[in-house]
Amino acid sequence: MPDERERMTEEIDLPAEVTLLWGLRETARRGRKPSLTVADITRAAVEVADAEGLGAVSMAKVAERLGNATMALYRYVKSKNDLLLLMADAAIGPAPALPEGLEWREGLTVWVRRVLAVLRARPWVVQIPISGPPVGPNNLSWFDRALGALGGTGLSEEEKVGVVMGLLTYVQGEARLSLDLSTGYRENPEAFGRQYGLALARVVDPLRFPALSRVVTSGVFDGEVPYDDEVDGMFGLTLYLDGVAALIGRAEA
Repeated sequence: MPDERERMTEEIDLPAEVTLLWGLRETARRGRKPSLTVADITRAAVEVADAEGLGAVSMAKVAERLGNATMALYRYVKSKNDLLLLMADAAIGPAPALPEGLEWREGLTVWVRRVLAVLRARPWVVQIPISGPPVGPNNLSWFDRALGALGGTGLSEEEKVGVVMGLLTYVQGEARLSLDLSTGYRENPEAFGRQYGLALARVVDPLRFPALSRVVTSGVFDGEVPYDDEVDGMFGLTLYLDGVAALIGRAEA
């Protein structure tokens, strides 16, 4: 006999994005057998984004790549927003299993590096707006892997979710920031070192910006240090995981 949770799950209507991402949405089929699938459309849209960037993606452009009329796509994907949802899940692919025998901190570090590698390989993914928690099959596989890394830590299931959602926020922010900063560094590397320090020394008033003034005076920005998004990102991750370690320590106590 199904329990209360199973009964409630059967009765509710699934959100539109869930039915779309899991292939549960009914598609009107009339006449001869359709020559397209949602997977075909998604694959073509990802190919356009890979080649020309997210801004180039449109229903018309995807239809042209598939050799179909634009209106034919709307039988399967109702809007560009739906198409972006499908692309965001398809582009990251399913999460690989974490190596066995890793303790939680090593596991989450490997997980973060893998997510960032995917996002840096397809930077257009971070330009897609996030409208809610992960629900697509690929995104949920990444979510599951990170939760699994926290098994045996003594954290409650709610705390595990909080830790992973915080990591997702960090990863998205790091990917977006590193993309923009990497572009800026390629265009003007001098703006990231001594030039920046000299500019701040001219405009930072010790009375108005006392803390920043002390940093400038200390010479932090005097060197010509190449921007390294991976090094900077790992420093932030270390700080975050130190906080998780403290949480785990309290749970064990």
